Amino acid sequence: MNALRGQMELWKLHLAVIIIGVIAELIGIRKIPLGIGAILLLPLLYAFVMAALMNPNVMPKFGKFIREKEVKAASPLIVVAIMPFIAKFGTTIGPAIETIIEAGPALLLQELGNLGTIVLAFPLAVWGLKMGREAIGATFSIAREPNLAIIADRYTLKSPEGTGVMGVYVIGTLFGTFIFAILASLFASSELFDPRALAMACGIGSGSMMAACTGALTEAVPAMKDEILALAGASNLLTYATGLYAGLFIALPVVEKLYNATAGKRDHAAAQNKEA
Repeated sequence: MNALRGQMELWKLHLAVIIIGVIAELIGIRKIPLGIGAILLLPLLYAFVMAALMNPNVMPKFGKFIREKEVKAASPLIVVAIMPFIAKFGTTIGPAIETIIEAGPALLLQELGNLGTIVLAFPLAVWGLKMGREAIGATFSIAREPNLAIIADRYTLKSPEGTGVMGVYVIGTLFGTFIFAILASLFASSELFDPRALAMACGIGSGSMMAACTGALTEAVPAMKDEILALAGASNLLTYATGLYAGLFIALPVVEKLYNATAGKRDHAAAQNKEA
């Protein structure tokens, strides 16, 4: 009863979510032509932008409507919101197992790219940007929904690791669609890679990024539209199936050990200096 009463007191937060969702859906998917490709603007992008602007820490004038109380209450609800999305993909893995097997070794081997963030992003985050434990959440994966669930379960989203994964998640949602659409258009027009390879690369475990990537590819190579969509869908599905376990049992332990072996010593030294 007390929990229900507490949620009723947050009616402004729930009202804001409903309004933002309705406006985002009314805007719908917008396509911006870009050379031979196109950039897809999805409702999820509009919702993120509007929600960010309503944060009183970003635009103080909204502080009369959305207070710090609502901001703090919204943080743990992110996990609740993404759980149905993760469950939905979990139910699609079993029925599509034949499609995954038929895709062959090329599709399976390209999933090793899930570990690329450790090689590329971790050194930059720790030694270049001097990040703390936020680097663990930010660099162990591409920070999509399953990866949020892993960090939320292991550390909670209010931890430094949670801050890191949420930061990459938001940036990926805001700019990932642009980047993927542009890269897909550029690589398709350069003819350096087979369109089928680019289609498999679209499936990184993000629905919005996959949509933007495949949209640009199908615009560039319309004759292969069905094949591009099939390969990208299988790749995306496989990423959800394998990426979750790769992140949980391989990537996250590796990043933790790397951090403790490198930046962990730095943090320990800094803590000792403060005590002194």
